[in-house]
Formats: sequence, C-alpha cells, structure tokens
Amino acid sequence: MLTRWCRAFPGLPEQVAEARHFVAALLEEWGGVDDAVLIVGELAANAVRHTLSGALGGWFLVVVAYHADHVRIEVIDQGGDQVPRMRDATSQEEGGRGLTLVAACAKDWGIKTVANGRTVWADLARECA
Repeated sequence: MLTRWCRAFPGLPEQVAEARHFVAALLEEWGGVDDAVLIVGELAANAVRHTLSGALGGWFLVVVAYHADHVRIEVIDQGGDQVPRMRDATSQEEGGRGLTLVAACAKDWGIKTVANGRTVWADLARECA
C-alpha cells in the first residue's frame, strides 16, 4: 500500500527549513532521515531560487511517498525559464552543486514537467520497515 503525504509552502527562503522539518518529522522512524532532509533542502532551495515559486505569492509543494522498497521525495515548483541541470564537477562557478548532492544521496532521481511547473524527485532506499 502506498502512503503519500504532501504540504504546500510559501516560496520564501525561510520555508526551506520548514520543508526540511516536515520531511524529518515524517521519516523520524525511518533510517534515511539525514539524506532525505538534505535532498528536500536542496530541491526546495532550488525551487525558491530558480523558479517562479520564489516570486511574490509563489509556492512549492513537498510530497513524500512511501513505497515497498523506497521513499520518494518530490518538490513541485511553479516552473520558470531555467531547466534544472547538474553542474560539471570541474565548474569554477560558485554554488550549483545541489543536484549533484541529490544524485549522490538518491538511488534514482529525475525531473518531470507538469502543468504550470516542474517536479524534481529523488528515491531513497528504505533502510527500515
């Protein structure tokens, strides 16, 4: 049976911490809390910084879905001109390593275009039942 939790957050930088707390509370009995909190923090920060979610009145949605062998974390934003991409590890640009961190922690991840926005998701292997 699939269990799914979601919560909308205002598109404000201080709401990234609230998104991390939301995910930590949902996964406190599960073994992968640290990776999950890092992932949602990176994805939520990207939504606020790089999409229309960070504009006046913007929002982002965090979804946590429990599957038999993994937990999926999704951040749904309001889209924008930039397409999410991982930076080259040798890039001299400051910042831009969020998706690299997500890829390092997750067993799989990806990007989907949705109506009026985009979803960036990451799957984490379940360590505890």
